Amino acid sequence: MPVRKSALAGNDLRVALLDAAGALLHDEGPHALSTRRLADLVGTSTQSIYTLFGGKQGVLRAMYREGFDRLAQHMRAVPVTDDPRLDLRGLGDAYRASAKASPYLYSVMFERPVAEFECSDEDIEHSLSTLYALADGVQRAIDAGVVGGAAAFDIAVNLWVAAHGFVSLELSGHLLDTSDSRYNAVLDAALAPYVVSQ
Repeated sequence: MPVRKSALAGNDLRVALLDAAGALLHDEGPHALSTRRLADLVGTSTQSIYTLFGGKQGVLRAMYREGFDRLAQHMRAVPVTDDPRLDLRGLGDAYRASAKASPYLYSVMFERPVAEFECSDEDIEHSLSTLYALADGVQRAIDAGVVGGAAAFDIAVNLWVAAHGFVSLELSGHLLDTSDSRYNAVLDAALAPYVVSQ
């Protein structure tokens, strides 16, 4: 049965290909991810994939970066309020929401489901923009006098590790309690050593 040609073009085609690649990885494993299979799934040509990404490695690189771009979008959507500690909670919630909205990209971001994909230095720098954004939120809390005792970046790393650990276990089905209250308790525990007594 011939594949119906996609009406998608430009960024819409790019995003459809990345999401389809993620679904292939999740459902069938790395062996299933080929330019031919991906083109068939989306209803486009392999030439379109080579034009957009340069091949399979380019698809994986784009998935990695797209995952962090989507995380950055979620973080930018968190409003800045007069309560920087509440804003930190919002950034933690954004991390989890982004991972749950695009779990296939999250896997490429952190789990290396395709062993031959290697991040470049530029890829790593791109990914760190979200950590720097979290550090900016921590700095606001330090400047407001509600958090202290360590550098903003160090506190941000600890918060990121806590959120990442919970979310990774949640997505893999290894947590019995994946409630919002449990997640919030993990974030609170990670921040607790730095909270300034009022």
